[in-house]
Amino acid sequence: MRKQYHFRPSEAGLRAWDVHKLLALSADLPIFSVPLNQIRELDQNYWFAYAEVPTCRAIVEHMRLMQETDLRYPIILSADGGVMDGMHRAAKALLYGHVSIMAVQFTTDPEPDFIGIAPDELPYDQVVDEW
Repeated sequence: MRKQYHFRPSEAGLRAWDVHKLLALSADLPIFSVPLNQIRELDQNYWFAYAEVPTCRAIVEHMRLMQETDLRYPIILSADGGVMDGMHRAAKALLYGHVSIMAVQFTTDPEPDFIGIAPDELPYDQVVDEW
């Protein structure tokens, strides 16, 4: 699996969470079904807000990632219901006409791994085993 980060703005600068750490931290959380119409990021500039420009090539890359996702794995939601991991799965579920998707949710968000570092300055060279 490619190295991934989840980003959120803050007054202290951009916060970044290592998605692989989020997977480990959320492994024992209860799984539940969440309606896709409650996933606000489906109607926001999620993938292109911080680093990428939405070129046709970048959009096709996200389409490829959507095709490769496995809907058997739950998405990870923050304490406030925001998607921390799983937007390609949520988009795939929407594309396929699903009305809900499986999710886990933190009751308290973990501390970010990085604060105030630009996305293109984070370490991406690590390859992590699949779940």
